[in-house]
Amino acid sequence: MTSVETFEVSVKAPTNPYLPVPMRIERVHIETDDNMLKTFELSFVHEKDAAGFRFRPGQFCEISVFGKGEAPFGIASSPTEPGPLKFTVNKAGVLTTALHNMGEGEIVGLRGPLGNGYPLEKFEEHSVVIIGGGFAFTTLRALTKYILDPLHRPRFRDITIIYGARQPGLLLYKEDLASWEQREDVKVYLTIDQAVPGWTKHVGFVPDVVERVAPSSKDAYAVICGPPVMIRFTMPKLTALGFPPERIYSSLERRMKCGIGKCGRCNIGPYYVCKDGPVFSYAQLEGLPQEY
Repeated sequence: MTSVETFEVSVKAPTNPYLPVPMRIERVHIETDDNMLKTFELSFVHEKDAAGFRFRPGQFCEISVFGKGEAPFGIASSPTEPGPLKFTVNKAGVLTTALHNMGEGEIVGLRGPLGNGYPLEKFEEHSVVIIGGGFAFTTLRALTKYILDPLHRPRFRDITIIYGARQPGLLLYKEDLASWEQREDVKVYLTIDQAVPGWTKHVGFVPDVVERVAPSSKDAYAVICGPPVMIRFTMPKLTALGFPPERIYSSLERRMKCGIGKCGRCNIGPYYVCKDGPVFSYAQLEGLPQEY
């Protein structure tokens, strides 16, 4: 692969865009100490469905639990990772509880990939600051894995990761974080809300750590994904550091329903989050109603 354009979505539109394809649960991994977040690794049941599936970091899929409904989840794996697709699911309602109760070998449905994904072509030849909070780090994992892939890393400059959770046990992807911390070409800053015994890294909310770390905005893009309150307070910090609105991107993932811009549940101003997003620049968001 020689260019990010390789990952442009080229999946052939299905005859019925509402029809999911069957996926088999290959593995289930508990991510957090409270057992509320699990990563599901899904494989296509039919080769013909796998053959046309292409995606880029930042896209999402609708996962259906038959008899319960469907919901959107960001793709946590990178296109550079072979094997099953990864989705990290927070146990928060009827559908996600049903999914959490499922195990290896069981079948779910999948529609996608959906949405626009991160603008990788704009990030090339620039530094990238990746900022995440809580369980919203899923598509940021996909982005980080993509950028750090040996085939792609030379196309990007400095990489900074700032990621926070309420407690150490609530941080996702601990093995990945440990691996990234060992790299000399990545700066990783982890934080928790309040100090606990044994924690030697940052303490404080993500926006405050962004201000404290002060990543350079020179020739850099920033990408944010997290709780709305974290995003709302991080945007001004980045602006104060010199990041222009057109170089700050955020993923809005709370309002999507049908995933294809038909149901009208996720419109903000002139945009459908599921179809025109979920990734938007701060320049786009500045002029929209504060509904996100």
